[in-house]
Amino acid sequence: MWETGNPKREFLHVDDCADALVFLMNQYDGSDPINVGTGENISIGELAILVKETVGFSGGIRFGGAKPDGVERKLLDISRIRQMGWRHRIGLKEGLALTYRHFLKEMQQQSDTNPGVRK
Repeated sequence: MWETGNPKREFLHVDDCADALVFLMNQYDGSDPINVGTGENISIGELAILVKETVGFSGGIRFGGAKPDGVERKLLDISRIRQMGWRHRIGLKEGLALTYRHFLKEMQQQSDTNPGVRK
């Protein structure tokens, strides 16, 4: 990996994002912005390990630090939407697994419809 793996980021599954938007359309009529997120973050290094486990990669991960890390931490203040009663439902590990299964299914469908495409 280009960086050290130390910076932390927040990830939200697209289904949770869509759910939050519908929730806000039905529950909120103000004009102030409302952040949507999980309120949780994970280091890029920890994310790389989760992706590795999810896809069954048996190789190693090297953190090189060849590129700058960037902002150390990015985490939204989601207190307003939480006070309104909304919370995400899909955790990062589950979201990665769902996304990977979807990817594999799409690749299989492409292979079935285009036999010349390599798997």
